[in-house]
Amino acid sequence: MINVQKFTFNSFAENTYVLWDDASKETVIVDPGCSDSYEEKELENFISSNKLIVKYLFNTHCHIDHIFGCGFVKEKYKVPYYAPEKDVILIEHFDKQAESCGIEATIQPPLPDHFITEDLKIILGKSAPKFLFTPGHSPGEFCIYFPEEKFCITGDVLFQNSIGRYDLWGANSDTLFYSIKTKLLILPDDTIIYPGHGDESTIGDEKRLNPFLLEMDTN
Repeated sequence: MINVQKFTFNSFAENTYVLWDDASKETVIVDPGCSDSYEEKELENFISSNKLIVKYLFNTHCHIDHIFGCGFVKEKYKVPYYAPEKDVILIEHFDKQAESCGIEATIQPPLPDHFITEDLKIILGKSAPKFLFTPGHSPGEFCIYFPEEKFCITGDVLFQNSIGRYDLWGANSDTLFYSIKTKLLILPDDTIIYPGHGDESTIGDEKRLNPFLLEMDTN
């Protein structure tokens, strides 16, 4: 069984996820947004108190609020770091992302060791997540789907009653809607979504209640 623990970090109220296997304690950290020593300690204390073994670091995408803590996690746990290749430019221009948000760039996050692809295969305990290419909010975003556990980490693609912004650099509304329609809405209705901001939902609820998706159906 894969457990999910959410932390909400930084001034953007970004959701960082810790996923771990019950039996093996093997763990992946997704989108570490911890932006100061207090938030880093909160994440570290949870991992140590639960005796988790961090195996991987993943970014669904590489906007500033999702990569603040990548350097900390990579250095602390000496793990391989996976991110979308098409989002590397966002890491390389972290200072410009910070400037556009009115933030002083005091760090430079690391570049990924490996790129996420839809063919990527990893094992967490006995679970094998699937990686769904879902660009539109960023050039290279991926969602992380655990079919046996029936949940999906949706980053900033799909939220409870909302969708990702498409007015940012590298974003595109048509691409985003296509990603949602062809990669996420085909998942079983009882699939839980864990988004990059806000509360969890289900695919079924978003089909029925998400005003952006209902509008998409009428266009």
